[in-house]
Amino acid sequence: MTPQPLIAVQDVELSSQWYQYVLALKSGHGGTEYEQLLNEHGEMVLQLHQWQAHHHPYMGDSSQLKGNGMLLWFETPHFDVVVKRLHQHQVEILEQPKVNTNANHREVWFKDPDGYVVVVASQYGDL
Repeated sequence: MTPQPLIAVQDVELSSQWYQYVLALKSGHGGTEYEQLLNEHGEMVLQLHQWQAHHHPYMGDSSQLKGNGMLLWFETPHFDVVVKRLHQHQVEILEQPKVNTNANHREVWFKDPDGYVVVVASQYGDL
């Protein structure tokens, strides 16, 4: 089994471009209603869905706080590159890069354009 999280966004193309730039993901589908974002190995790691594109009764309510109780968590061998991109793109950083001794890696916490909290972690043991 492989996770393929889907988040609802206001502007699929804008969010896609943001994730492609900040996390170095690639478009695997494209479009105004739905997008699949792929990692450097061509594996889907995130789906974007426009709130009003199709009737999905369990997707949520666009007027509510986005992602309450959920984090989009990514691990990368390119942690320093991601941190540099966050600063270049003036992303709202919630927690600057820090060492998480419990997980034995580095982390940075930030928000995406829709207000979802995203965490990028270095690989285990990368201190």
